[in-house]
Amino acid sequence: MDALAPTARAGQFHPADETHEILWPTQQSLPLVFASPHSGCDYSPEFLASSRLDPVSLRQSEDSFVQEIFACAPEMGAPLIHALFPRAFVDPNREPYELDPAVFKDKLPAYANTRSPRVAAGLGTIARVVANGADIYKDKLSLEEGLERIRTCYWPYHEALRALVEQTKERFGYCILVDCHSMPSVGKPGQGRCATSRVAFVLGDCHGTSCSPAVTASVENTLAGKSYRVVRNSPYAGGFVTRHYGRPEANIHSLQIEINRQIYMDESRMERRPALNTLAHDMRDVVAALGALGPKQLRSTKG
Repeated sequence: MDALAPTARAGQFHPADETHEILWPTQQSLPLVFASPHSGCDYSPEFLASSRLDPVSLRQSEDSFVQEIFACAPEMGAPLIHALFPRAFVDPNREPYELDPAVFKDKLPAYANTRSPRVAAGLGTIARVVANGADIYKDKLSLEEGLERIRTCYWPYHEALRALVEQTKERFGYCILVDCHSMPSVGKPGQGRCATSRVAFVLGDCHGTSCSPAVTASVENTLAGKSYRVVRNSPYAGGFVTRHYGRPEANIHSLQIEINRQIYMDESRMERRPALNTLAHDMRDVVAALGALGPKQLRSTKG
């Protein structure tokens, strides 16, 4: 298989320890949790065979190398969880049952959310298309297959993430969850050049509802101080993880960080650029700034 192709694994994902990896600090000393739900690149032969796309095209939905960019977090005292399964297989940054009727040959259950904007775009929990709009599958899936993916990949990831958040809050009295993503420098078909093509970072706090203003301001000021162009909430205000876990009134703060891929990788060849090392080093200051926030700053209504 081509060196640019996904890593093939035998069989599907069943044991929980094959669905995600948690990189632990020697001792957790910061009230932070970092998560990368879209950087997984373990593709089973069965999944590759079911797709009409070549392996490199199939990878266009990945947030490639994001877990490497934030690898400093465990070194500095905060756990980092990242999915091993690919986003194109099942997307943990969606509701558990945002299901697209066009993907399945069976009738969907009544509890499925079939009308969300994500489903309409073909990017539900079981995606119909990759990020550039190309169809993933040769044939429609059985509902049983879709539900099995959710059971064996989606739920173990969220069970582990939920445990990290709850344990951190219990230990420190509060938790800051950082959901780590990357964004393509070119928009989806029909959008033309992405509005973020010259933006390095988009910070999503669900328009101020998922975390204290101090969290967003801390990251924004740190990155702007390094001459990165940073915007808030447009076009990415925060996905399911940010909305679902972010409850500032319960002392759980969640912020989504989107990084422009052209900074650190060749998007067409799926290869790292040397600037990835610089970006990873700069994240140390982001982790330090978030770790320095205390209960008093988090209760403030000003960033």
